[in-house]
Amino acid sequence: MPSTFAYEWNTPTYKGKTSFNTGLFINGQFVDGSNNTTIEVVNPTTGKVITSVSEGVEKDIDIAVEAAQKAFDTVWGLNASGSVRSELLWKLSTVMEEHHDELSAIEALDNGKTFGWAQSTDVAFATKVIKYFAGWADKISGQTIETDERKLTYTRHEPIGVVGQIIPWNFPLLMLSWKIGPALATGNTIVLKPSEFTPLTAIKMCELINKAGFPPGVVNIVTGYGHTVGAAISSHMKIDKVAFTGSTLVGRKIMEAAAKSNLKNVTLELGGKSPNIIFNDADMEKAVDWTTHGIFWNHGQACCAGSRIFVQAGIYDEFLKRFTEKAKAIKVGDPFGAGVDQGPQVSQIQYDRIMGYIESGKTEGATCHTGGSRVGTEGYFIEPTIFTNVKPDMKIVQEEIFGPVGVVIKFEDEADVLRQANDTTYGLAAAVFSQDINRALSTAHKLQAGTAWVNCANQLHANVPFGGFKQSGIGRELGEYALHNYTNVKAVHVNLGHTL
Repeated sequence: MPSTFAYEWNTPTYKGKTSFNTGLFINGQFVDGSNNTTIEVVNPTTGKVITSVSEGVEKDIDIAVEAAQKAFDTVWGLNASGSVRSELLWKLSTVMEEHHDELSAIEALDNGKTFGWAQSTDVAFATKVIKYFAGWADKISGQTIETDERKLTYTRHEPIGVVGQIIPWNFPLLMLSWKIGPALATGNTIVLKPSEFTPLTAIKMCELINKAGFPPGVVNIVTGYGHTVGAAISSHMKIDKVAFTGSTLVGRKIMEAAAKSNLKNVTLELGGKSPNIIFNDADMEKAVDWTTHGIFWNHGQACCAGSRIFVQAGIYDEFLKRFTEKAKAIKVGDPFGAGVDQGPQVSQIQYDRIMGYIESGKTEGATCHTGGSRVGTEGYFIEPTIFTNVKPDMKIVQEEIFGPVGVVIKFEDEADVLRQANDTTYGLAAAVFSQDINRALSTAHKLQAGTAWVNCANQLHANVPFGGFKQSGIGRELGEYALHNYTNVKAVHVNLGHTL
């Protein structure tokens, strides 16, 4: 039988405990992986192992797909009305609210984000997303299309069937909600792989999914490595749709596997190198505050992070001074510590990757204006870092760092900054700061990005679509647009008396 993870917190910000099974979740039950092997889960604050979870392999994906297909054919899919799906999703959101602080603590322990952020943002937003899609479940409708009086023609939006979902480690619970919400609302069953670095909230959610009353097999969660479980989902002949959030490199592999197998439907939410443009007439205080949030939120581990900061020449020096002060004031430390703004990076691998980019910036001749060093002697903590005097072809300007590292670039006019801002293979998000709303909107419209923020940054809502242009992905998460990823459209022609 799978083991149980038990943990107790007695910290300045949270006092509580948790206990849950760490097996694979298949057909409503926790089970060991087929190979009876486990994956160690590391606390990024200390670098030490806190527990182990069952390791799934390709055979386990086969078993999970079989369970999901059976549920789709018998109790879900076209067999569960929209009102039934809505009620169960709403119950799940209610159960999540009951376990709000516990989920927040697990997320902070497993991922390294501060407990306060997990509590106020990640878990709260995840719950809102489930509620939002609960509202959509009984509103999945097609169209009646006028042809002629002798025919009735209409469309149906039918669930695809068994869908595979692969989520990243930077927002574990939030990304799970973004994936399962629209998939369940539209009547699909799920086989989901969480990141092997941060599997704990996903596993805890299995317990809550049962508590909410979902039939066995509707949601299956298989922990495992990308090269085994992720690859098995991407290439499985009985999974007709795969949704992935993560790096562009892995996204390409998933798309290739989907094409080589059964040409399954694919949605990808991938990397970014988002420009943040600050004009001379921007409200300086707001621009500095939002820019700080834009790059250092979630320790820079956000695909939409505003990592390329373009500042117009007239305010460059003053902005850099204030932005530097803000960066230096960020308190880095234990995610459960009082007043802590930034916890550790998620893993040793990610820590090494970020430090490698910092060294690259220095080697290529950029100025490390502030930060750039490790914090403490254990765990994976990195100082908030700002580079100046960068050139367009530097790695730190062109490549996604996924850490608390921003580059500040001086520009002269709108044409100059648009050329530089769009000089990237990515197109996920962008931000513009100006008190001239005409210029702000004109610039936002010319930026090649799926999301453009004006006088703010990193603002996401359950009912607003999110996704990228270019190599930042295919399809949209959130909002009504997300539902389009999870249905097949069928046209029905009814003859009302026409003869040949």
